[in-house]
Amino acid sequence: MENLNAIGLDKDQSNNLAIKLNELLANYSIFYQNTRGYHWNIKGEKFFELHLKFEELYNDLLLKIDEIAERILTLGHTPNHNYSDYRKTSKIAESAQVSDGKLAVIDILASFQIIIVLQRALLELANQAGDEGTNALMSDYIRLQEKFVWMYSSFLNK
Repeated sequence: MENLNAIGLDKDQSNNLAIKLNELLANYSIFYQNTRGYHWNIKGEKFFELHLKFEELYNDLLLKIDEIAERILTLGHTPNHNYSDYRKTSKIAESAQVSDGKLAVIDILASFQIIIVLQRALLELANQAGDEGTNALMSDYIRLQEKFVWMYSSFLNK
């Protein structure tokens, strides 16, 4: 019982989960800000369609950022909050100003790929730790994001 955290999970495994969740948080935070930039700067023929889609996406990302931070806290750890730390940790790079809708969607698809791979790794860690809370969160995210990938890919006719 000594090595269990407040929710009954092994402290060492919880620490490993928190480290990976902080990595995910960094990637989500950069992805979020990139998507805000696409929303603000989009121009051209598909402006109205993409402007709304990018807003829907960044609102979804913002909710997930909060849920991930709260999950880290639930595991007994502290979520990172400095953007400088996010930039060092994130596999998603900051985007330069993107006003071309097609390029923005290509970047969004690349970001989803990174996010989904990280979440699948977290599923494995959570399963090994018996952490149903993190497992359920990652499963829900992956299911929805795979649909987003299909939709954005369809936009590009892929």
